[in-house]
Amino acid sequence: MSLETLSDERINELLICAKRVVSSSVKEKLIDRDLRKDYQVNSLDNQFGFILFTRQSTFILENFTAGLRWKSKTGEEIILMRCNGSDHVHGNKIEQTKFGPACHVHRATERYILAGKKVESFAELTTEYETLEGALNYLVKLANITGIITNQDHPRLL
Repeated sequence: MSLETLSDERINELLICAKRVVSSSVKEKLIDRDLRKDYQVNSLDNQFGFILFTRQSTFILENFTAGLRWKSKTGEEIILMRCNGSDHVHGNKIEQTKFGPACHVHRATERYILAGKKVESFAELTTEYETLEGALNYLVKLANITGIITNQDHPRLL
């Protein structure tokens, strides 16, 4: 499936299918002022592969993200969702709206794909979390992911 044929229905199907974390990177890595961690995730039926990722700025506490990237069979990696911190103002280009700085959730949408925009550009405000740990917990819940304990300072695999 190519990016151009990724519909809202398909995006939702990928988000809600049951998934499980199967492995994590060996350790958190410091890359470009961010602490980064990646988890390999598969759908329970092994039809789809994903990467659950976290990024935390080492300079700005409110600059963080927890996200889910889908690994398509064509080799494309597409961010389906990311839960961002409150360190910046966000603008939805198609809707011509702005908000923040506040925590917000980005979602891939068909309309942004068709408009040639970044796939997961659309975002909505949320009050569901205030920290990276909270964002990861919220993402795991929304994306139907098991195999990780997220209600601690350092997430761990089950």
